[in-house]
Amino acid sequence: MLDIRLEDPAVAGQTLQQQLHQGLVDAILEGRLPSHEPLPSTRDLASALKVSRNTVVLVYQRLLDDGYLTAVWRRGHFVNEQYIRQQLRLSVDTRTASLFSKERDPDLWRRHLQFRPSEARNIVKPANWRDFPFPFIYGQVAPDKTTIARWRDSMRLAGSLAHSQSWVGDQVDMDDPQLLEQIITRILPHRGLRAHPEQLLITIGAQNALFLVGQLLAGRGRTVGVEDPGYVDARNIFASTGADICSLPIDSEGLANAAVLADCDMVYTTPSHQCPTSVTMSLDRRLQLVERARKDDFILVEDDYEHELNYLGHQRAALKSYDNSGHIIYIGSLTKLMFPGLRIGYILADSELIKELRALRRLNYRHPSAQDQRAMALFIGEGHLDAHLRRTRDRLSEKWQLMQNEIARQLPELHVTPTTGGSAVWITLPGDMDAWAVHREAAKRGVLVEPGDVHYCDADSAPRNRLRLGFAVIERDQIAPGISQLRDAIMAIMAENRKGTAAE
Repeated sequence: MLDIRLEDPAVAGQTLQQQLHQGLVDAILEGRLPSHEPLPSTRDLASALKVSRNTVVLVYQRLLDDGYLTAVWRRGHFVNEQYIRQQLRLSVDTRTASLFSKERDPDLWRRHLQFRPSEARNIVKPANWRDFPFPFIYGQVAPDKTTIARWRDSMRLAGSLAHSQSWVGDQVDMDDPQLLEQIITRILPHRGLRAHPEQLLITIGAQNALFLVGQLLAGRGRTVGVEDPGYVDARNIFASTGADICSLPIDSEGLANAAVLADCDMVYTTPSHQCPTSVTMSLDRRLQLVERARKDDFILVEDDYEHELNYLGHQRAALKSYDNSGHIIYIGSLTKLMFPGLRIGYILADSELIKELRALRRLNYRHPSAQDQRAMALFIGEGHLDAHLRRTRDRLSEKWQLMQNEIARQLPELHVTPTTGGSAVWITLPGDMDAWAVHREAAKRGVLVEPGDVHYCDADSAPRNRLRLGFAVIERDQIAPGISQLRDAIMAIMAENRKGTAAE
């Protein structure tokens, strides 16, 4: 009898039918089923696995349809050996095989790689962050069961025959017209923006939008200004083009209106919530920067990744809404606050630039998934995105206030950068305390925090006493005990430092 083990569907994440199908396919491809012997009958296999016979019948039929099995009258189901050989290409010419026996050239990629993106300074999050009881990390979201169910409904509808013409064929360089319409009518007005379809481009997330913009407008001989501290991946994207990176100062109002802006060909900024400090840019500063872009003729790239998350005061209009000269490129995400793994973003800019970005995107990957685009159009049209953002805003608003209160109560010696919202807090540790030492000590107590030095342009001069505490994924009732454990970690570091000082 086949060695196939089935788990509870709720645990395995698959139905019994899916598990059985996968188990049989694995057994066939791994050669564990001899082609001259029939598979167990549907009745025998169902009895052995304690599943419905209909489940086995449906799986066998699917394997027949896909060519893995062949049915022989009165004998049963056999592995289709000819088909499997074709799929796996098992008969490899010995002369071809001998080519693979040569030793690997250890200097191959040293000679051919133009640069090594893997060596850039990056934010590193442990893959097992879910195992920490107090994950104060940024960039992840808590699962919303209502939104998951509604997204599943939208995907099912998008996959129906009625909508299939929007995604079955190659769309070449086009975007889903329904999604563009939903962005124009339902998304942009909340940001004070207006647009025509030819001014929009759909991307695989906001970061892909930055990459496309960087490829087209940065490069050798160009100077790109980035906030310091700022978004690490944006800095690395622009640096990868060969552009000169110019660090730009940050103050309590966001990107400073500094003289050095005039030296830049392009400037990248995060006005809604400055990354990583979460400071919101004031109206006066927005108007100043729009005027500077026009006057000094630099392109201003606005990454509006957290527009919805202001909890104090009114939502501020985007920088792009004040732009009459065309110098501002607006980048937004439809999925960052919903499902970051879904990756759907967009660029709003002058139609002439969008035309070139569209041509560049076509060379890169033609277009994002057309089915995902249609599903998102349906999702927005049904009001599900608005409802999700309201729920998210309410949850994060409570957490934000709780974070402010608990840090002030339990860790008054820490300085928290004042903000009007966001999903993280930016903290300065006392004196010259090392954030990485706190990170390691806190991890022993189940607390995951992120040292902030990686956000600074110059690794050597970056402050070592900065922490970013995200609160989107941590449970509300875990915030207070998490801050308590963080306090204990900081106190342990301080005690260790006093011992070291006394010893000297």
